[in-house]
Amino acid sequence: MNFGLFMMPLHPPHRSIADSYDRDMELIVQADELGYHEAWIGEHITETWENAPVPELLIAQALALTKQIIFATGVTMLPLHHPVDTAHRIAMLDHMARGRFYWGIGFRSLPTDLHLYGVEYNSMDEVRDRGKEALEVILGLWAAEDGHFGFEGKYYQVHAPEIDPELGRRLYYKPYQLPHPPIGVATSTPNSDSIRMAGERGWIPMTNLPTPHVPELWKKVEEGAASTGREADRGQLRIGREIYVGETPESAREEARIVLGKPFNEHQWLNRKAGGNLANVKLDPNMTDEAVDVEYMIENIWIVGDPQECADQIRQLHTDVGGFGHLLAITQDPDDHSLMQRSLRLLMEEVAPQVEDLN
Repeated sequence: MNFGLFMMPLHPPHRSIADSYDRDMELIVQADELGYHEAWIGEHITETWENAPVPELLIAQALALTKQIIFATGVTMLPLHHPVDTAHRIAMLDHMARGRFYWGIGFRSLPTDLHLYGVEYNSMDEVRDRGKEALEVILGLWAAEDGHFGFEGKYYQVHAPEIDPELGRRLYYKPYQLPHPPIGVATSTPNSDSIRMAGERGWIPMTNLPTPHVPELWKKVEEGAASTGREADRGQLRIGREIYVGETPESAREEARIVLGKPFNEHQWLNRKAGGNLANVKLDPNMTDEAVDVEYMIENIWIVGDPQECADQIRQLHTDVGGFGHLLAITQDPDDHSLMQRSLRLLMEEVAPQVEDLN
């Protein structure tokens, strides 16, 4: 099993933006030194707790400070950006990374992000269609031969310029990895069909949904793969989890109430409730919203404990969902930064060896 980071990134609004990026870099450099396989960095525009509007800039800086860890956008919000810009920005980053890069994609966005970008829509299905059309343009640009490309869609009309043989101006830019970087498709809702595309195209499926939802999502991946004559590979499946590893069972829970619990109370609980996603973490659908508190999350949803407890919980998760290849630890930003750093070190040095047989 491989371990990675999922860096939304989460930062309390009282932390300065510059300081929050320095903390992200410290965690990334540490993860590279510890042998973490990959780090996915989120994109959010109007979400004040998740202040990374251009994750590619964080990745570009991190590439210069690391040696082996693979970076990924987690995810590029396709409906927000013009596909010509996205195609060139992602391809350029792939060259800068010399292939140490995955491209995570998403087909929706926050309503406030869409409003800021002036994206008009009547439903999220329309937003998703816009994202899918943008993806079609991007892949088409990367696959174009001899500088020739034309696209007439509902949302985008893209045409390569006539080739100027004298000046050498033309559509030419392709990624470092051909035909494109490995693509990850993330889903955070049980009913989303976007993850089916990962199966159809042999891409990376990703989710942070609780255990009971994962088998149904995997069925969609398998159905998508079967529809194009592929076989779904569980080794590609990424599962994101809030994880806190402490030195003892007691200290782990005490510290998790700060590291995981504080942002949950101040940001995530209200965010999930407003988005209708609080139900996703209820093991009993009859639970009240108020019952979904920090203690419930520690005991039922998050991975919290000393190294042995966390290894046991990861092994149980692997069994319950039917297997997966990559576990992504969702990073946090407590005021005591050393708590997050120590947890990531314990996860790799004392937990990972106990579950290395899982595949």
